[in-house]
Amino acid sequence: MDKDLLERAHAQAQESFLAGSGPGGQNANKVATEVQLRVNIYALRLPPPVFARLRTLAGSKLTAAGELLITAREHRTQEANRGLAREKLENLLEEAHKQPKRRAKTRINRVGKTKRLKSKKARGTVKANRGKPSRSDW
Repeated sequence: MDKDLLERAHAQAQESFLAGSGPGGQNANKVATEVQLRVNIYALRLPPPVFARLRTLAGSKLTAAGELLITAREHRTQEANRGLAREKLENLLEEAHKQPKRRAKTRINRVGKTKRLKSKKARGTVKANRGKPSRSDW
């Protein structure tokens, strides 16, 4: 992942501060320490495969308008939560840039296949014999 993308994401990020519900006692009621970071993912100009992976990774953090919404409220200070929110953004973008490994198809030989089918058949007969007894069984 290039440094230019991270700089662009940080430049476009809009921060808002909320009164956090986390630790802090009286301080939590007075100071807005929770950080909410909004980034428009369309403005990042990501390549299509990376964009698709980011949408999947973001899940419910992505709004209908295409904004990535990241919140941080773990720390008691606004500055620490700010750093955490930006770190979460960077980690999400890095994860989206990682190309998943292709799954190699497994190959099974003839003996293994017949053994598997035989065990499935045996299990099926056990389950079939579990039903209610019919009138002819009496």
